[in-house]
Amino acid sequence: MTRTAPLEQDILVLTDTDGTEIPVPVRRSARARRMLLRVDPVRGGPELVLPAGARIDAARTFATRNLGWLRARLAHLPARTSFVHGAVVPILGREHVIRHRPDQRGGVWRVEDPGGSVELHVSGAGDHLARRVTDFLKGEARRTIAPRAKLHAATLNRRVGRVTVRDTATRWGSCSSRGDLSFSWRLVLAPEEVLDYVVAHEAAHLVEMNHSDRFWALVERLMPDYSRPRAWLKRHGSKLHAYG
Repeated sequence: MTRTAPLEQDILVLTDTDGTEIPVPVRRSARARRMLLRVDPVRGGPELVLPAGARIDAARTFATRNLGWLRARLAHLPARTSFVHGAVVPILGREHVIRHRPDQRGGVWRVEDPGGSVELHVSGAGDHLARRVTDFLKGEARRTIAPRAKLHAATLNRRVGRVTVRDTATRWGSCSSRGDLSFSWRLVLAPEEVLDYVVAHEAAHLVEMNHSDRFWALVERLMPDYSRPRAWLKRHGSKLHAYG
């Protein structure tokens, strides 16, 4: 029989039928209208969101009732890939193997062998390796996204304001009323056509700040076969948050 442990330090511990304990962080939200049990692909774990006035015993009952759903979602979370020596990281559709080179200088650089495999060499101390790889990927995202955004905007007779990259959790891209575009740097980990689709999507918002038929006609004008990368992002996008 499934049971729950008392709530301590904003953590609700659920005990599954096989004895496995699943700690579920609890967060109260003034904006929440109902209890919500979710799995955050960025953090790689569950979260229970409660309205401000929700009772803890009701939260236990709700979480326990949805334990089967939670178990299934956790089982399907993509495995995390840390930026360490030997890890394989996809960059625009090509796999790169991280190689720590503590004896070298120069930050991060690519090395491609005649057979076509690519390595990402990282100099410096080991405790700086993950940060250096992340900074490298952010730089690659900026260099890849900015010119594409300007090209798509020019096709639509629009001008782009600032183009920034961030580590966003809920959006792959956004467009402000001023024409500034912002993107998740993790798009550089996706196939190239997926990154290009998101850039085209946000460029279309420079004309239509909605998702009307007119908007999607603009996206199709910029990228006629956008349905394929759009489907890829829906199916595999959570995997991009499992790196680093």
